[in-house]
Amino acid sequence: MSTLTEPETIGELIADCADLPAELHTQASAPATPKAAPSWTVDERCHAQVADLDAYV
Repeated sequence: MSTLTEPETIGELIADCADLPAELHTQASAPATPKAAPSWTVDERCHAQVADLDAYV
């Protein structure tokens, strides 16, 4: 495998991706904990934006 050219087959691409340096394997970290989305409600302004959508479509 040559690191100077782009892979030409799917096999070369897989081999290239699998050939990661060992130090990158040891630095694996847990994904960040997702933040809770803020709560929301539909107010009159929001509702007014789509009030006539059926007539428009």
